[in-house]
Amino acid sequence: MASSADVHVRICGQEIIKYDLEIKALIQDIRDCPGPQSTLLEFNSQVKDKFNHLRLRIQDLEQMAKEQDRETDRLTIQAETESQRKQMLSNQTAWRKANLACKLSIDNMEKDELLHGGDTGSTRQRKVTKESLVETSSNITESLMSISRMMAEQVNQSDDTIGTLVSSSRTVLETNEEFKNMTGTIHLGRKLILKYNRRELTDKLLIFLALALFLATVLYILKKRLFPFI
Repeated sequence: MASSADVHVRICGQEIIKYDLEIKALIQDIRDCPGPQSTLLEFNSQVKDKFNHLRLRIQDLEQMAKEQDRETDRLTIQAETESQRKQMLSNQTAWRKANLACKLSIDNMEKDELLHGGDTGSTRQRKVTKESLVETSSNITESLMSISRMMAEQVNQSDDTIGTLVSSSRTVLETNEEFKNMTGTIHLGRKLILKYNRRELTDKLLIFLALALFLATVLYILKKRLFPFI
């Protein structure tokens, strides 16, 4: 039966996948967006909101990794967190490229409008379009910088984890070496105890034989003194 922690990790992973798919779909919508500008702005607003939710869930998954009791579970979840963070960075890059492609499409439409004689309203619309695209590009750049900082922090944490593992491995090796030395000492002590036990048995046998010889000698002397005729 799965524990409560396992269920939370699974739910968090499913939400990350859901946001990732929604972001990919919105990026494709931006790439295919023919206009108007309000539609593009709405798409970018939705993408930004999804990225914020995705970033929070990735941070939650990272925290869950730190709370794991078993080392294998912690490393597995950390690897999944790193993979999702890289995927988010890839989506950020795709988002930026989609906006650049949309801007190129809008520029081409502006050229066509100029060739056919655009009015003042279309000029204002082009100005709004350029300003919004600049703002969107700035937001994407800021998001990419935030992701880069998060990845740098993750790298530092990974270095700390590796250092801990190396220290733990060294401790295990030292303990194993001490255990081997202790095993050798115990084996030597066992051999000495067996040797002393055999010597004790031999000493008892010799004492018994000496005592028997002594008694036999006493009996022989008594016999000669008391019963010389026998």
